Amino acid sequence: MHPQKKQEIMDDLEDFANGQSFYQKTGRAWKRGYLLYGPPGTGKSSMIAAMANYLSYDIYDLELTEVHNNSELRTLLMKTSSKSIIVIEDIDCSVNLTNRKKNNKRNYCDPEVRCGSGSACGGEDGGNSITLSGLLNFTDGLWSCCGSERIFVFTTNHIEKLDPALLRSGRMDMHIYMSYCSYPALKILLKNYLGYEESDLDYHVLKELSDVVDKAEMTPADISEVLIKNRNYKQKAVTELLEAMKTRADRNFQCGSLRDKISDEEEQEKRALETPSEGSEFEEPCKEGENKEKMKS
Repeated sequence: MHPQKKQEIMDDLEDFANGQSFYQKTGRAWKRGYLLYGPPGTGKSSMIAAMANYLSYDIYDLELTEVHNNSELRTLLMKTSSKSIIVIEDIDCSVNLTNRKKNNKRNYCDPEVRCGSGSACGGEDGGNSITLSGLLNFTDGLWSCCGSERIFVFTTNHIEKLDPALLRSGRMDMHIYMSYCSYPALKILLKNYLGYEESDLDYHVLKELSDVVDKAEMTPADISEVLIKNRNYKQKAVTELLEAMKTRADRNFQCGSLRDKISDEEEQEKRALETPSEGSEFEEPCKEGENKEKMKS
């Protein structure tokens, strides 16, 4: 990822790990929440592993669809140890935690009940259900204060689908956007996989890479795959990567032009539909004026 962003995260993790006296002095629970969001393949799971390695913390990977109710969720929290990272990946897919403000459709279930996948609310077997309130208490309630030095990490590909109550500070304190590969991140990948420093590459190649990387919108996973495949042929790896990025950039440009064209056509069609009605409103007074002139004559 971008070195500056990575350093900010490392500094925040260090402040947390060394902040026992601060949390005791302020009376706050010694915990912190991180939300990792962005397109698939941008390194969210890798970031969690890096955080655990950096702090030497344990990881608890929680699968919400296997948790039957709030009580079981609370029991699992009590079983976690200090100096640990509690992870819920793809939280928007694990349970239905969609934004209540955007969800205007009525549901057969209580609006606060979020059902796990593969279960039905009010089914014969009861299903496995977790309430939004239960999950909020899990991250920021009384029971979350038991134990210390815990980090909660949620990941999602669609942050807009999550309820705002889950995203506020105190629950998810730091929101980290995992973006498509940038030029500084690309240079790190070239160094890690091919051993290339910036000085090892031709100026024109570097210029082309820097010009196309943002337009290509390729994830670090996509770029890594090209480099790994050709790691024994370094020059070939760079050439293929450049071609792949140019192809992706052209495709993105065409898709963007197509979207703009469709939007323009829809706007023109909308105006065409509105024009007759607007025209008729202005035509009537003219006709009345003509009739009055005829009557005078």
